[in-house]
Amino acid sequence: MKNICLVRLSAIGDVCNVTAVARSIKENHPNAKITWIIGKVESTLVKNIEDIEFIIFDKNKGIREYFNIYKKLKNRRYDVALLLHASARANLISLILRAPIKIGYDRERARDLQWLITNRKISRTSGKHVLEAMFDFLRLIDIKDNEPSWDLPLSSKNSSYIEPLLSKKKINVVLSPFSSQRFHNFRNWNNGNYAKIIDYLIEKYNCKVFITGDNSNLDKKSGDELASLCKHKVVNLIGKTSLEDLVILIKNTNLVISPDSAAVHISVALDTPVIGLYASSNPKRTGPYKNEGLTVNAYPKACIKYFGKTEDNVTWGKRIRNRGVMNLITTDEVKEKIDFFFLENSF
Repeated sequence: MKNICLVRLSAIGDVCNVTAVARSIKENHPNAKITWIIGKVESTLVKNIEDIEFIIFDKNKGIREYFNIYKKLKNRRYDVALLLHASARANLISLILRAPIKIGYDRERARDLQWLITNRKISRTSGKHVLEAMFDFLRLIDIKDNEPSWDLPLSSKNSSYIEPLLSKKKINVVLSPFSSQRFHNFRNWNNGNYAKIIDYLIEKYNCKVFITGDNSNLDKKSGDELASLCKHKVVNLIGKTSLEDLVILIKNTNLVISPDSAAVHISVALDTPVIGLYASSNPKRTGPYKNEGLTVNAYPKACIKYFGKTEDNVTWGKRIRNRGVMNLITTDEVKEKIDFFFLENSF
């Protein structure tokens, strides 16, 4: 197997997972040439990986970008394509690819007719983390060693901005409070609770707390509101950091606290402790990988409240689309995880 193409355009968390997939391929087939078709924004997370070729898909260019991708791919032929993204955009690109073996998801997860494009499919699974499901692709190309390794290379050029912000005398904590907005996908806790947690970190553990978020008006407005609710000063970096800056910040901080968002999965990839806040989705499926000890998991309570069923009797991966679901997480539960983190780590 000499030429392998990976298709995963977005999102940041899934790109982190695919990085581990690519690393496993390289470990087992060191001479293989890997091409990864990836979204423009997401590529900034992994672009410094030297032994992978990246073909960038810029969705903002619209239909023209599909022609650009076609021009880049028309004279190429791959031994196998791993179609790790089932979406309309990704499927159109996958259709362009020339490979005798195209591996995709099982019929249930092959959204937007991906099952029509593929000639091999991973088995239908239940009870697996999304990362483990992606590693099922590797089993179909005879790779059995599936212990994840990320090894994200960091750019040094942004360190001059981030590193002076970090305290050498205090514990640095990153709070990434706002997950990306999706239709009927309620993953964010409320600002009043976040403010109590920030004050708790500062008052009890003398932490320096950073809040991060993207450049959207919603995130910036919510961030200003959050900062105003805190009794103590926080460093508000919302809208002031690129994805590369965020990676450097997370790598050099002591603890991250976040709902289901990019920050959670970047933390896992960088081996930075993270307290994940989960209620609308099952952290056993989408949470920080093998990090149950620090995860606040209100999903079982939410299943009882909104479905009248236990977690085990709800379809695997079922999301709870209720605006109030994250309110099931209490500040005391988050404080307990913070206390546990400091109990386990001496600074």
